[in-house]
Amino acid sequence: MIDQKDIQIGTHGEKYGNWMSNPFLGMIGGIAGIAAVLMILFFAVWHLVLPGVVFAVLTAVMIGLLIWFLWLRKQYAYGGGGIMDQVHQKLVPYLDFDGKGTILEVGCGSGPLAVRCALTWPEADVIGLDYWGVSFDYSKELCEKNAALEGVGDRCIFIQGDARKLDLSDESVDAVISNYVYHNIMGSDQQELLLESLRVLKKGGVFALHDDMKPKMYGDMEAFAQKLRDAGYEKVELIDTREAIFGSEARAKTVMLGGSRLLKGRK
Repeated sequence: MIDQKDIQIGTHGEKYGNWMSNPFLGMIGGIAGIAAVLMILFFAVWHLVLPGVVFAVLTAVMIGLLIWFLWLRKQYAYGGGGIMDQVHQKLVPYLDFDGKGTILEVGCGSGPLAVRCALTWPEADVIGLDYWGVSFDYSKELCEKNAALEGVGDRCIFIQGDARKLDLSDESVDAVISNYVYHNIMGSDQQELLLESLRVLKKGGVFALHDDMKPKMYGDMEAFAQKLRDAGYEKVELIDTREAIFGSEARAKTVMLGGSRLLKGRK
C-alpha cells in the first residue's frame, strides 16, 4: 500500500467542495438576516421592546453561529485547514485491503476518498456511491471530472444510490469504506445502515466504516461489534478515532466530530 503522505489530493484543479456546505451557510445567514430585520421593525417601527430584545438575541446567536461555521468551513477545506483530507489520510490505512478487486465507498460526495483509494491501490477498481441530494454541490459528473483530473478516471465508477438499500448484489465487492455518511441519513436505524453496507461485501472482504457515532443516534456500538463477531466476522474492532485524527477529544468536538469512531474488520 502506498504511503498516504505520498498521495497529494486536489492539486490538479479538482473541486472537492466542503463538508460545511453553501446551502447550509446560506440558511444560517438568511435566518440571521430575517431576525435582524424583525429586530429593527420591533424597535424602530412598532416600538415593542420585548419582542425586539428576543429578535436581537436571536440575531446575535445566528451571527455567532455563522462566524463559527465559516471558521469550520475554512478548517475543513482543501487549501485551508485541510481536515477533510487529513481524515481520509488517517482512515485509508485502517482498511486491511490487499489491493485486489473492487472497493465500494458508501457516500462518496465529490469523490476525494474514492480517488485516494484508487491511488493507494493501483490495481483496484473503485465504486463511489452517493445520493447527491441538494444539501451539497456534489454530483456524479463532478466526481467523474475529479477522478479524471487525478488520473484514475478509468478505475473509478460513480453511481447514484441510497445507502438504505444499495442497488448491488449480495457479496459483490471486496472492500467497503465510508466516512461521515450514515449520521446524515435522518430517520434511519444507523446499525441497519451498517448491515446493509456489509451485505454487499464478499466473504473474506474487509471494511472500514467511519462516522460520528454518537450513542443517541447509533445506540450501543460495542454490542453491535460483538453481534458481528458472533455472526462470524473476524478482527472486528471499534476504534475511537478522535485522538488519532484530531489530536484530542476536545479538538474533535470543536470541529463538530466529537463522536468519531471507526468500525473495521473482515467478513
